[in-house]
Amino acid sequence: MALKNTSLHFIKNLSRFGQSLCAKHLSSARTNITLATDDKPMFPGFSAQWTDKLHLIDPTSHGTIPVYRVLDYGGNIINSSEDPKLDQSKVVEIYHCMTLLNSMDRILYECQRQGRISFYMTHYGEEATAVGSAAAVNPDDLVFAQYRETGVLMWRGYTLDQFINQCFGNCEDEGKGRMMPIHYGSKANNFVTISSPLTVQLPQGKVSREMGTRNNGYAISTPSHEQYRGDGIAAHGPAYGMTTIRVDGNDIFAVYNATKAAREFAVKENRPVLIEALTYRIGHHSTSDDSSTYRQDSEVNQWTGASHPIARLKQYMENQGWWTEAQEKEWKQDTVNRVRKSLELCEKRLKPDWREMFYDVYEKMPDHLMNQMKMMEEHLDKYAEHYPKNYDKKNSSFV
Repeated sequence: MALKNTSLHFIKNLSRFGQSLCAKHLSSARTNITLATDDKPMFPGFSAQWTDKLHLIDPTSHGTIPVYRVLDYGGNIINSSEDPKLDQSKVVEIYHCMTLLNSMDRILYECQRQGRISFYMTHYGEEATAVGSAAAVNPDDLVFAQYRETGVLMWRGYTLDQFINQCFGNCEDEGKGRMMPIHYGSKANNFVTISSPLTVQLPQGKVSREMGTRNNGYAISTPSHEQYRGDGIAAHGPAYGMTTIRVDGNDIFAVYNATKAAREFAVKENRPVLIEALTYRIGHHSTSDDSSTYRQDSEVNQWTGASHPIARLKQYMENQGWWTEAQEKEWKQDTVNRVRKSLELCEKRLKPDWREMFYDVYEKMPDHLMNQMKMMEEHLDKYAEHYPKNYDKKNSSFV
């Protein structure tokens, strides 16, 4: 009974405290309210002006957010004050990363077509958005990437073996063969594992300070002009109170400058920045897609010339005297050889122990998963001729 009376006494006091707090808050709020006047409307959440003329706003009557760029299509710096002044070694390193990614894409795409891996997605035409942004941030910055942003991980030192192990889902795959190809992740490289369903990482992204959006013209088969009628993605930034910039995503220096400036602003102001990088998806959406059914070859071909991010950076390096056709030929062949060598090695590796799929979710496996694993074992015993007989035993936790 004493406990009951004490509880009631606490609740009554809490109620009085709440009423007192509300009264103080209302009193304070009343003193801060500015009533609307004939000079300026004061509706909550708005900062606007009065008008005495009825005017229906045409959505095309307002100017659009400009596209920031540094390089023209001839590989020349347009405004010297915007030159990031990267030294030769840094620029060549960026070019190496972009072109190595391109070679890996071509070989692994063909690998899927030969039935050697189950799925793949290329980055053709979008190399600058990932590599340029990765080069501008710190290696310990956490990255929540989308599935066409492998360049970030490559820039941070993820090896060809690691990429190809993941695509084969073999015993050296850090994900233990659980994820479909190209869904990379690396704790060592501060790169959160890629997830196919879009925006699933939005809750984690809310704690981040910089948000980059690649607008490559398509959502699988839906062109951007059918996705929205407004001024692209960047227009959403000011609507949400975010500092915003729109950038030429095919211009490696523009992406680098924008990302670097956005990071500096976000760290200093503790406020988010939205970057919309305009680019073009030259390849099919994935190996499950045939883009010729919804766009013309002529449309694609216009993006493979001087506007291409690799071609533009190559032209810049040639203009500086940093790159020659002989170097180009040697490097391109080297990238192909490196990818093929890694492919040959990774393809021969065994698959992980099939029981790995049931672990690493719970500290102690619950009964329903134990039952499922037993059912799977019975299934494999019954249909053994349809499944690989060898799997990795050296690294298995179950042998």
